[in-house]
Amino acid sequence: MSESKVVLSCIQPTGNLHLGRYFGALQNWEKLQDKYDCLYGIVNYHAMTMPYDRKKLIPSTWELAFNMAACGLKVDNIFVQSLIPEHAELGWIFNCITGFGELGRMTQFKDKSQQVRESQKEAVISSGLYSYPVLQAADILIYRADYVPVGKDQEQHLELTRNIGQRFNHLVGEEYFTLPEPLFTQVPKVMSTADPTRKMSASLGDKHNIDVFTDPSRIRKQIRSAMTDTGSDEGEMSPGVENLFSLLKASGQIDVYQDLLAAYNSGQRHYGTLKDAVADAIIELTEPIRERKAEIVGDKKKFKEQVRESSVAIRKKAQQTVKEVKEKMGLLNVRN
Repeated sequence: MSESKVVLSCIQPTGNLHLGRYFGALQNWEKLQDKYDCLYGIVNYHAMTMPYDRKKLIPSTWELAFNMAACGLKVDNIFVQSLIPEHAELGWIFNCITGFGELGRMTQFKDKSQQVRESQKEAVISSGLYSYPVLQAADILIYRADYVPVGKDQEQHLELTRNIGQRFNHLVGEEYFTLPEPLFTQVPKVMSTADPTRKMSASLGDKHNIDVFTDPSRIRKQIRSAMTDTGSDEGEMSPGVENLFSLLKASGQIDVYQDLLAAYNSGQRHYGTLKDAVADAIIELTEPIRERKAEIVGDKKKFKEQVRESSVAIRKKAQQTVKEVKEKMGLLNVRN
């Protein structure tokens, strides 16, 4: 393991952990632990940028921690953002060296603002939603991360992070911050089984996502009801069928995937057989994950204490960074 290379990735405690989030993030995060020094944050400050239920945020934060550990992430690698206030402190310092126009070009602000307007007519679009990419930059730079696993929709955010780090370095006259590189890994494209033209998402409703921790009977029911024919041109694989094959391959059943794909290409298009194979593969994949979660929630108090302890240990790195940043920016520290 290369301890000199740090990987940082974070996730918001919103929505359930469906197969799209698992295959798109957590499955890959588990594998990265064997190669890098990994830090995985539950960014509950970011969850506040959109309208949310404050009574549900703490339970949702712990639920996500349970789920992350059940998916194979080491507890020592997990931290909760609000337990490390230095994130917000560094975020403010970065806000003061980030251009207003830079934030105005962030496409996700426009997209999420529209979501707020559509969901709640009277909702206030917060300044936090506008400036959260700066806090995201602090999340990354505070640990001197070398790599950040990103999808195409996050490249713009990482580029802003690099720009902020580079600007700070220029301001203080030294290469203080590591400028993180994107870590692109093969991620399956998981679509809704109810509407394969849309990404699997909890916000679209229960029929549009498959929860990793749901009962196997429900998994089988959702796969059996998956759309297979969406009016594609004759001879082309429909988006629904393509999504089923993608789920089968992502679940690790490569031999079954290759056999069924060969049969499909030869004209043997038995959708019932394909759906049964996909359901079997997902159930087999998720069964041990559900078992690990049952063990974790069997002693929630112990697990929560472990996450608090890991956050305290990880915080020491953040505290050192902020101490040095404040000195370089001419700010008083506690012991100045």
